[in-house]
Amino acid sequence: MSTLAMLFFPIGMALAASSDLLTMRISNKLVLFLVVSFFVVALAINLPLQQFGMHIACSLVVLAVGFTFFALRWIGGGDAKLAAATTLWLGFGLTLPYLVYAALLGGALTLAILGLRNLPLTPFLARHHWIERLHDPKQGVPYGIALALAGMLVYTNSTIFERLTT
Repeated sequence: MSTLAMLFFPIGMALAASSDLLTMRISNKLVLFLVVSFFVVALAINLPLQQFGMHIACSLVVLAVGFTFFALRWIGGGDAKLAAATTLWLGFGLTLPYLVYAALLGGALTLAILGLRNLPLTPFLARHHWIERLHDPKQGVPYGIALALAGMLVYTNSTIFERLTT
């Protein structure tokens, strides 16, 4: 069980990143999978109740801030939900490093996409809808990629990961 449980988070992050890249959407079902799997794993590893509550509180704070940013049109709704689901797994102790990594990776991703948008799109690449969409300057940036990568960078330092590997 622990090996399988250890993979729930990375699989969710990989699916979120690829989904956002290919469709510019992060499914509510995927976010729900991350939330439910957190509860299953937290119960399976006997995460102390106080720590369990703190993980939930952290996630709710991030969700509130995320939806404020969404209302201001600074980020997408899927990004807000993914960040909250990710911090549910990480807790307060890793949320700041997670957000710093997400900002740095998101900035690099944005600069890379903006740079690529200045290059001509070859006919071979243009036949792929998702590449054509990424090249379109009227489209956004699939920030879920940065959020997922940042989550993976800090996941191995999380209490949940540590408990699953011992």
